[in-house]
Amino acid sequence: MLSIIIPVLNESYNLPQLLNHLVLKATAKEHLELVIVDGGSEDDTLELAHKFKRDNLVSVHIVNSSRGRAKQMNTGAGVATGDILYFLHADSFPPANYDMLIQDEVLKGNLAGCFRMKFDNEHWWLRLASYLTRFSWRACRGGDQSQFITTTLFDEIGGYDENYIIYEDNILINELYARNEFVVIQHPLISSARLYEKYGVWFVQYHFWTIYVKKWMGASAEELHAYYKKNLKK
Repeated sequence: MLSIIIPVLNESYNLPQLLNHLVLKATAKEHLELVIVDGGSEDDTLELAHKFKRDNLVSVHIVNSSRGRAKQMNTGAGVATGDILYFLHADSFPPANYDMLIQDEVLKGNLAGCFRMKFDNEHWWLRLASYLTRFSWRACRGGDQSQFITTTLFDEIGGYDENYIIYEDNILINELYARNEFVVIQHPLISSARLYEKYGVWFVQYHFWTIYVKKWMGASAEELHAYYKKNLKK
């Protein structure tokens, strides 16, 4: 069983598209479990999630959580029953046969990893950033590429660090790299560039780099969140 955990907050535009995509592109729908974790949406995200559940035979769990991706993803993991957890942003669309590709890696002994990524925008920098995600370099990782991990390993690590309101994906990825437990599946996941399109590529990239450097220099979870709120969460 592959449990796909999707943290959402006001994702009424993306969520129906993603859920239909996940069913359409799966190899074995009977071995899928979709766990939608809402952090307090004020639009019709929840209504659309329940409509999808009524209209489809695939297993769907819809749960509420405190706001914050780390908290939402840990809540989803607590509900999930699958042997493999797959954490996926609502605006990221995995490739065809994604479930088989993940399962094959786990059977080969690769207990965690991601897909390489392609932004849905042709800006030259975003095309370059997309290209670099095919390599195993730690600096090329991020939550937009999605994250699969066996339930056993996730529990062993202790899940996502809920102290981090942002950068939570990277904290888990750091732990996986430290354990030499990470593989990049060489099939592209398509991810939205909506933040870059909203604020500008260089503006967003500059602040992401700054957050990365701040963490490398020892900034706390609170300091990273304060910087993000001041500069990007407008």
